[in-house]
Amino acid sequence: MTLANYFTLARIFVSPLFPILYLGYAWFAIPLQWLPYILLFFLTLSECSDLFDGFLARKRNQVTDLGKVLDPMADSITHITLFFTFTQGIVQLPLLLVFIFLYRDIFISTLRTICALRGIALAARFSGKVKTALQAIVSILILLLMIPCTQGWLSIDLFQKICLSLVGIAALYTLISAGDYIMANRTHIKQALYTEKNSKI
Repeated sequence: MTLANYFTLARIFVSPLFPILYLGYAWFAIPLQWLPYILLFFLTLSECSDLFDGFLARKRNQVTDLGKVLDPMADSITHITLFFTFTQGIVQLPLLLVFIFLYRDIFISTLRTICALRGIALAARFSGKVKTALQAIVSILILLLMIPCTQGWLSIDLFQKICLSLVGIAALYTLISAGDYIMANRTHIKQALYTEKNSKI
């Protein structure tokens, strides 16, 4: 456990705050107009932590195997938690759209695990980093748009349509990044699956 990994773990523990605050703001007596600012604060804190833990690990030469696993896991937990949270309340994202993010990460994680068990390390792709950044940007934009919506300056109908378009773009690129990952690592994946098949003979 390095200092960078503690920052990564902190991002994971911050994630449940989003559904708790978003869905329970009335119970906490938080005015709806304040809600997007509070959520933006925690999301910005989480995203800054994501940048900082990577910088810290490289600067201290403390890039670890645990960190390589925890960092993408923390990204997935944070963004998928947010998108699932946004299926409720005033955002009202379609649940099926959010499943694209969940299934992509489960599928890729399973492939990486199978290959790792066979001693094959699948290299990360730049498209995966773009996917993570795009999901973060979309999440921030939704919260920023929530400010004029909760103030009554933007209609809920228009707000929901914009959110749907933004998340739709992120979902489409998420599928593209999955395809890119599979194509780039197809040789290693075939090798791992072939090894698995032979081990059962």
